[in-house]
Amino acid sequence: MDTFALTIAAILMAGAPLVLATLGETLTEKAGIINLSLDGSILLSAMAAFACSATFDSPWLGMVAGAAVGAAIAGVLGVIGIYLGQSQLAVGFILTLLSRDLAYFLGHNFSRQPGPDLGLWTIPGLGDAPFVGLIFGSQSPVVYLSLAAVAFCWWWMYRTEGGMRLRAVGESPRAAFGRGIRVRLVRLYYCLAGGALVGLAGGAYSLAVKPGWGRPQGCEGAGWIALAIVIFGGWHPVRAALGAFFFAALQVSGIYLQEIFPSIPAPVFQVAPFPMMILTLLAVNMGRMGWVQDIVRRHPFLKALSRGWSIEAPAALGQDFDPRKGL
Repeated sequence: MDTFALTIAAILMAGAPLVLATLGETLTEKAGIINLSLDGSILLSAMAAFACSATFDSPWLGMVAGAAVGAAIAGVLGVIGIYLGQSQLAVGFILTLLSRDLAYFLGHNFSRQPGPDLGLWTIPGLGDAPFVGLIFGSQSPVVYLSLAAVAFCWWWMYRTEGGMRLRAVGESPRAAFGRGIRVRLVRLYYCLAGGALVGLAGGAYSLAVKPGWGRPQGCEGAGWIALAIVIFGGWHPVRAALGAFFFAALQVSGIYLQEIFPSIPAPVFQVAPFPMMILTLLAVNMGRMGWVQDIVRRHPFLKALSRGWSIEAPAALGQDFDPRKGL
């Protein structure tokens, strides 16, 4: 039982940064903006967070720096994609390549340098509790931050007027504009907010999951995985978070399997979570096929389950909106 609890704790720790990045992209895409700069943004934010933390001896200041860098990159995408009407996909892809190269170029002096990290938070009294205490009694603050972010994003999206505006500009920007919503400004706001969460994910990697900076950093590819998880989660914050923790579970299980089967080369277990995630995405998207839908319609339980796991993208995702063209 203790081993199981410690495994869950490891999954929460490994998945926390991915949850933050996934939530950030979910917010952005809910507003109708596709941000492909995630991977480079995470790397540059990780570098900035560690550099700031090492320079000022303050890991929390480093997290703020990471969030600021993530928001700045998203802001560039927002201005060019929203106000200048350029391709969001092209701009995002260019930004991810530029940010990645900047991260390794600007972070060269901090490579392999020691520096402060976020450490662990211990909740008084909880550590002595059986099972739960092993999971939550002493954890990295990014774990608590990620779980709180999931709850807040769900509440904001589905229980507030701000969340209603968010969903409106992502589903029907012209109708939202007709109701007096400043579509471009709302989209830019959520682009910045989502970018800040992605920046926090970068800081979480370099200050908590794998403290330090170097090449390879260990978070390469996390942005692309986050983009896939947003689709897997159906653009819903809770389901997206579950997808992020599922991927983390695949990574952690690979570590354990490597110990059980030492004769199998280590790279096999390191790569295994990625094709597993692809297969999971294929399985989820099979629900759109006609013969699968026929089976679902014949079984009430499957029909109810399919309604609860919609994977329909926001209707105006990736579409430009120009208020000057009128209603």
